[in-house]
Amino acid sequence: MSAGTGIRHSEYNASATDQVHMLQIWIMPNQRNVAPGYEQKVFPAAEKAGKLRVIAAPDGRDGAVTIHADTSLYVSVLKQNEKVIHTLAPTRHAWLQVTKGSVELNGKKLTQGDGASASDEPKLEIQATADAEVLLFDLA
Repeated sequence: MSAGTGIRHSEYNASATDQVHMLQIWIMPNQRNVAPGYEQKVFPAAEKAGKLRVIAAPDGRDGAVTIHADTSLYVSVLKQNEKVIHTLAPTRHAWLQVTKGSVELNGKKLTQGDGASASDEPKLEIQATADAEVLLFDLA
């Protein structure tokens, strides 16, 4: 969702019986006065399994949703002991959010709900210590 010039928005669990696991993410745009917009996509499990799948990017590459920020957002679903590697370009930063399970980021242990930032790290190695799902933000 791009709030752009202004939009009303709220999130809630519409079910009276089922629990919801929600992560709300706010990314500051790199443009002003963008028209409000909304995009929603489902990415097949096979595209996220054991690899980093771009799900949001400024150019909408590879079927990702388009965002107005110098940020690329990736998701990965890892089985225990699986590993993915992301090369971080010089001057770029990263944020890793563990949404399920547990991982090690360059040898540092993280569990569900944990987040970690990285700067001046040319390579990010994410290894699942239990079945896990992570979001990786590649940031300006």
